[in-house]
This record gives sequence, structure tokens and C-alpha cells, in this order.
Amino acid sequence: MSGHENAHSSGLDHFNGWPGGLAEAALLECCGSRRWALRMAAHRPYPDLGSLLAASDEAGYDLSATDIAEALATESAPCLHHAAPRAAHLALRAAHAAYESRFGHVFVICLVGLPPSQHVDQVLAAIRTRLTHDPDEERALTAEELRRLARVRLTGLVSAAGRGEHPYRPGGHGPR
Repeated sequence: MSGHENAHSSGLDHFNGWPGGLAEAALLECCGSRRWALRMAAHRPYPDLGSLLAASDEAGYDLSATDIAEALATESAPCLHHAAPRAAHLALRAAHAAYESRFGHVFVICLVGLPPSQHVDQVLAAIRTRLTHDPDEERALTAEELRRLARVRLTGLVSAAGRGEHPYRPGGHGPR
């Protein structure tokens, strides 16, 4: 077993043993839908990380439009490092405003796997493309991005639990 697998196994054991309220609070940090978090907490114990992630996907596919809106209300738009050029901050702010005006919710995208130097270009390009979508198409893509973010955050949650870190971080979500 590799170090990552061992940490995930240990973290999953901790996660599986948390009291319901603690698990639900930690899960709400992964996806802001209360229905999703309750379902994920109720289906513990998970035998391995793959099972946890599969359950997350399944719960994510079952979210209603109201559940997705609830999850989106807890998200914040991807932002730039404060040292980024002012023009980049302005362009990103304008793109987010256009997106929110068109679709009525924050723009979400999973940027995991991309180097930080590509984040602003990726976000701006994605917003430009997604502004051309009809509302149903964008709703489906937004739900997929929420599922991707939940998977990344769950993996981080399990890893942190394996290191003995407290799972609940008020006011913040995990990786984008």
C-alpha cells in the first residue's frame, strides 16, 4: 500500500467514525447541499476512497434544482492571488458579473490539475464559452463542476482526517 493509499485508508477510518453532526458539517464544506451531506453521512461506513467518491457522484446526480441552488449559494467565485495584475482582476470581476447576470448564480469550475499560472486564462475562457450556453445546458455543466469539486474536496477531507486534522474549517471550502 502506498503512502497516499495508507493515509486515505486511515483518514477514511476516522471519517467513518465521526459523530453524525461532525461528519455532516465536514461534508457541507465539500458540497453545500444539506441533502447531499446528510445522504453521504448516513451511508457511512465507506470501505474505501473509491466507494466514497462513487457515492458522492451518485448523490450529486440525484440533486434537485433546489439542492444545486443551495450548494451554489455556499460557493465563491474563483479569484486571483492578490499580486496578480490589476487588469487581470478587473477582467475576472467583469466576467464573473456577466455570468452571474446571465445565469443568476456564481460561476464554478474545478481547476485542480492546472498550474496556478493557467487559472485566470482557464476561468476567463470557460466563462466566455459558458456564457453562450442555454440555461439548461449551463445548469447541467454547473452540476458536473459541483460534483468534480466535491470529489476533490472529499479526497482532501479524507487526507486531512488521516493526518489527524480537524475536518471543519468555518468560512472556507477546500481546493478549487
